[in-house]
Amino acid sequence: MEFTPQTVEYSASDWSDLVRPTPQWYSDAPLGFFVHWGAYSLPAWAEDHGELGTEADWVQWFTHNSYAEWYYNTIRIPGSPASVRHQELYGKLDYDSFLDMWDARRFDAHDWLARFSAAGADYAVLTTKHHDGITLWDAPETGTRNTVARGPRRNFVEAFADATREAGLHLGLYYSGGLDWHYRPFPPIVTDEQCNDLHRPKDRDYARYAFVQSKDLIDRYRPDVFWNDIDWPDEGKNFGEYGLGRLMEHFYAVCPQGVTNDRYGGVHSDFLTSEYQHFGASESASVWENCRGVGLSFGYNRNEGPEQYLDGPAAVRHLLDVVTRGGRLLLNVGPKADGSIPEEQIAALDGLAEFMGPYKAETVRGAVLDTPLESTGWARGLRHADHATLFVSADASEVRGLPSGVDWSRATSRGARIEFEDGLLRLEVPEGVPSVITAPLN
Repeated sequence: MEFTPQTVEYSASDWSDLVRPTPQWYSDAPLGFFVHWGAYSLPAWAEDHGELGTEADWVQWFTHNSYAEWYYNTIRIPGSPASVRHQELYGKLDYDSFLDMWDARRFDAHDWLARFSAAGADYAVLTTKHHDGITLWDAPETGTRNTVARGPRRNFVEAFADATREAGLHLGLYYSGGLDWHYRPFPPIVTDEQCNDLHRPKDRDYARYAFVQSKDLIDRYRPDVFWNDIDWPDEGKNFGEYGLGRLMEHFYAVCPQGVTNDRYGGVHSDFLTSEYQHFGASESASVWENCRGVGLSFGYNRNEGPEQYLDGPAAVRHLLDVVTRGGRLLLNVGPKADGSIPEEQIAALDGLAEFMGPYKAETVRGAVLDTPLESTGWARGLRHADHATLFVSADASEVRGLPSGVDWSRATSRGARIEFEDGLLRLEVPEGVPSVITAPLN
């Protein structure tokens, strides 16, 4: 598919000038896919310490981090299980050696995107630089510390961008503007305050560095989503030569339908984000996105098994839980170092494909119900312009508290057997992905 970039005139002098309507494509997108893939995919190890947002003690969280993509930080925490294991397996091997060991022999961006498209996604977001500072393209000022000059010797950002557009999806690029443990080395992070403030680079030179690399991504690949992480260097939170304001001004000019997230320390956003069960307050915003992995980690974690992964029905339920509360889901896939997607993660994609193939339209442009449903099991709902939709799982045998103004006596379903009487919907729902029930408005 040929991609013809468009540029518009766009000028801003303060943050309020950057506020703009949400592009329709993003408003209508219930699902996107995140891809965390990097040198951390070679050791591919983290503890099973639960979902982010379930551990109140940040020292415990960082020491026993569930995120495999944080490996470079976790192995530098003295006495952490990851550090002990790293020394036992790799001795004094330095982290950058994983870049040289990375061959990505089974990488096929078109296969990834075909799976994402089949699962009903509208956009896909690739990590171009995570906190370890290694870039998946020949980024400015990285020398040989990127995947083009070393290891795989491939420009993965270019390959991903081409495959995304050929699949008809919107391109998203993740960039860690808040942390770079190589360019600005700090002691390992073990507290929330260190992550968000004390061990975060804030200086003008790092602001310039992040600006130059981000602008290179925008100019070369024209992303529809620019997904920053952690924060932005404080000395760059302005409209100066290398300021974030200038970067966003340029982004909107080069990518008129582009959106960016909220992880800039509160100065600007087009949508807010939650992550697993963290940042829950963001989900009260008018435009929000929940991100999480198929498992407990974003990067591939060889330590995870079926008990950590969402299976197909669970992935669909999580998507519907987000959509029926007014959000969208950015579900992460963590490929192995060779580029293959683990079978357990493919199972989640297949479940989404089974559901979204026939029912994606029921997840788009729906209004959140005024009151929650009362059900014996899992049930969610949306109100559309001319009908209401219920999503129900096998454990839901009865549903009360149905939305008013709907003719439930005319409800139909492809999967469930239904009977309506006196405000009660009785159900027989098959096992598997949720069934869908629709009924016209009165």
